[in-house]
Amino acid sequence: MNQKEHILAKGQTIKENYKVTFFLKKGSYAETYRIKDQEGKTKLLKLFAYSKLHRTQFDGNGDVLEIQVLKNIKHPNLVKYSDSGELLLDGQKYAYVILDFISGETLADKLKREQTINPYEAKNIISGVLNGLNYLHSLQNPIIHNDITNLNVMLDLSGKIAIPKIIDFGYARFLSQSNKDFLKDGLNPFYQANEAFNKVFSVQSDVFSVGALYYHLLEGLPPWFVEISKYKADSIKLEDAVIEERKKPLKFSSVTDQQTQNIINKALQPNAESRFNSVKDLIKSINGEMEVQELSSPQEVSKPKLKEIKKGKGFSAIAGMQELKDTIQLDVIDALNEKERYAEYGLTIPNGMLLYGPPGCGKTFFAERMAEEIGFNFYQLKPSDIQSKYVNESQEKIKNLFDEARENAPSIIFIDELDAVVPNRDNSNVNHMNTSAVNEFLAQMNNCGDDGIFIIGATNLPSSIDPAIMRAGRLDKKIYVPVPDIEARQSIFTMYLQKRPVELGIDYLQLAKATENYASVDIKNICDEASRQALRLKERISMKLLLDTISLTRPSSTISELKKYRAIKAKMEGAEENENNDRPRIGFKNN
Repeated sequence: MNQKEHILAKGQTIKENYKVTFFLKKGSYAETYRIKDQEGKTKLLKLFAYSKLHRTQFDGNGDVLEIQVLKNIKHPNLVKYSDSGELLLDGQKYAYVILDFISGETLADKLKREQTINPYEAKNIISGVLNGLNYLHSLQNPIIHNDITNLNVMLDLSGKIAIPKIIDFGYARFLSQSNKDFLKDGLNPFYQANEAFNKVFSVQSDVFSVGALYYHLLEGLPPWFVEISKYKADSIKLEDAVIEERKKPLKFSSVTDQQTQNIINKALQPNAESRFNSVKDLIKSINGEMEVQELSSPQEVSKPKLKEIKKGKGFSAIAGMQELKDTIQLDVIDALNEKERYAEYGLTIPNGMLLYGPPGCGKTFFAERMAEEIGFNFYQLKPSDIQSKYVNESQEKIKNLFDEARENAPSIIFIDELDAVVPNRDNSNVNHMNTSAVNEFLAQMNNCGDDGIFIIGATNLPSSIDPAIMRAGRLDKKIYVPVPDIEARQSIFTMYLQKRPVELGIDYLQLAKATENYASVDIKNICDEASRQALRLKERISMKLLLDTISLTRPSSTISELKKYRAIKAKMEGAEENENNDRPRIGFKNN
């Protein structure tokens, strides 16, 4: 190439530190060269002609905005700043920036050679681009790139694996800047969000560009591509044609994976509010941490409702569970009533507790009696309350629940069947949507005691719960709720039979001895069945009728199952299983 066609000549020295080795390309306001520094390392030099820069390309101090942006960034997926300065050549003033040289090729070059890129490689490329954008968007003064295209992403091939790097920041703007400071001339319309045609830039406009790049890598053409030759003389008509084309459904020919189609479709929504809220959400989706379903009409997310707790006897209705009641009294009730004294010791109410053990032993009953005892607002949550087929709605329901509980603090959130609400994410049977719900729960539960929220989780399957929920700052207390002991069983029989027509001389101790290893719910069922038999026979409930019913009723949990629960208890408490089967007294009593 004739050297007169560009500003710097081969071998020319810049500030005595850099020597020009090769001219690379010429743009409307800048030229790019390969150079060597004093140590002989190859670098990249971008030379800006002040006279050709638009006013929007300067910052408030009169410095070249692109150079100031490059000075403030440092990330493995972004081009690296090295040096900058000014030059005076032939009476003309120039600014320059020195960048680390990237040995590789642009995605445009790769697509020319390969037409499309395989899904695995495309996913890795997009993930790298998103990591770079996430860094830019997370800065104290966020930066919007505005020009993510196949031309502005290079693959660094100097190592064993290709590393995608965003290389050009000519259209980058600080999010705090006015849209009046945004020059859109020269941008690729197929990569630009609809709002960018009106000079509006945001996090969501970068999300759109990444979605367009992802589609281009997999399909070989940008999304909603139209032939541009007839529009070259009129950029407005070209933009109108692109927007009109985007009213049609996005077509896929090479992409067969439904989840990938859903991700790209969501990233490319014409309405910015319908796209991913951030590149973090897009990263989660691509990594399989967030499931994106086919877009449908927005659904109203139901708000959680307070469960009305009638005035009751509270803990006085519970026989046994003394250890549990003492824990609640000390750690929750007293902490709430004596905040200043607890604050002296740096203590507040814990975040929550896990009640685990065999089914039918009164975990739900205890939670409701606890709400009566301490007067907290009470929210009861079952798995069906948060399940949804709509994108991200489960997470939003969880968020709404905690927001509502905070507004009405102090509050208890009782989560029944905790194993179904926050299943172990390492389980291969847990789908991506459940994983996202677990992540949301964990985030909301972090130190929620500081906000006046106390969580009670109940489960029959503690080994199926995600272990992260039992770490400090979430469910701080783990309480084993076993089958009731003999005294508790005696009280339960008394409670369920006291208002029924029974014969005189019922031996409640004998009934308790006959129901060893029976759960609370088993005893209630025995009383109900004996009552039905007595009604059919038109007689009072007798001792014989009760014993006969017991003989025909099996306990909910077998001996071997109860041994497994005691082994789980030993593991949870970090101790060996108690061989003599000592267990806390538990049950309900009638006062």
